Formats: sequence, C-alpha cells, structure tokens
Amino acid sequence: MNFIAVAKQSANVVIPPPVATSAATTAAPAAQDVRAERAAPVARVVAEIIETLGDLWLPRIYREKILRLRTRSAHLNFPAKAKNVEVQHTLLGVELKAGRRRMLCPDLATARYLAVFARAGCADIAVPYDITQISRLADELESSWHRMLLLIEKVGEKRSPAFRARLRTLLLNELQAEVREAGAGTPVPQFNQNTKQRRA
Repeated sequence: MNFIAVAKQSANVVIPPPVATSAATTAAPAAQDVRAERAAPVARVVAEIIETLGDLWLPRIYREKILRLRTRSAHLNFPAKAKNVEVQHTLLGVELKAGRRRMLCPDLATARYLAVFARAGCADIAVPYDITQISRLADELESSWHRMLLLIEKVGEKRSPAFRARLRTLLLNELQAEVREAGAGTPVPQFNQNTKQRRA
C-alpha cells in the first residue's frame, strides 16, 4: 500500500469531537466534597465537647435533674439568636431582657434560670414548681453554659473565627434539639390525685 492510499484512508476516518464538560458540572461535586470535609471536623469537635462536659452538658441537667421534678411549662418569647440577655432590677420587680423584649419574673432565681435558656435559644422549657429548687438549678445551668463557652474558646484557640462561630452554632443547635425533644412538661404541674381515706 502506497502513501497515497494511506492518506486517502486517513482522510476517511472520522474523529469524534471532544466531549464538552461544563465547569459547573465538575465544580458542584468538588464543592460538596469540600463542604463535607470542613463539616466533618467540626462535627467531631462538637461530639468531643459534649463528651467532655459529661454531667455538665446542659440538656443532661435538664433531663436528669429538672424534668424529674414537678414542673410547669414556660414559653420564652425572645428572639432565637438574642445576643444580649440581661437580668434587670426595676421598680416593677425582676425582669429578663433580651433585645427589646422584656419578661417579668417572680424572683431573681427564676430570672437567672430562664436567662440561661434564653441565651441558648430555647423557646419552651420546664420550670420547677418548687421555688426552693430553682436557685440551685440556676447555679448548675450557669456553670454548664460558661463551661461550654470556655471549651469553645479553648478548642478554637488556634482556629479561625469562622470555625469557632460554626462550632458554637452546631453546639447550640444540638442543645436546642435535645431540650426540645425532652419536652417542656405541662402548663400546670401534675399532682397525685390518689388519696387514701382512713377507715373508721
């Protein structure tokens, strides 16, 4: 076969065009992989902080020490992301202030108790009916809250502000979900109606 025949055969060969790939098509899976890789370390840190807190994890205190008491439900009509939650003493009494909204509380212990849940973004919670228990529980809740914040700062000390913000958000989301799942009890405390009458 001479060069002319080879050239003719080569000319008759149809070469398929290259398949065009969209930049968006290739970039989408890559972006998802990057987001998944970034989310995984934060999720692990969240689990480690909860494990480190142990009995001081706020939802655990709520389930094991508060809901086992006789309680009544309370609704906190505050913004979910209220930054400045303050307990204030006014002429009307003790108030809980979050943003522009205020809530009148019966006493300082109750205000401190509710303030922790307001900072955590919880809307519906259980409040102990026995007012003598509230001060002690408020101490435990405040310790839990500040301990969690310290762990966030310690773990994220060498990380970016974005990482610490993401870590705090995920922790609060988990905290809110567990408190919501545990429930807020009933509006009025349940009393035992069974009474025994003495026989004559």
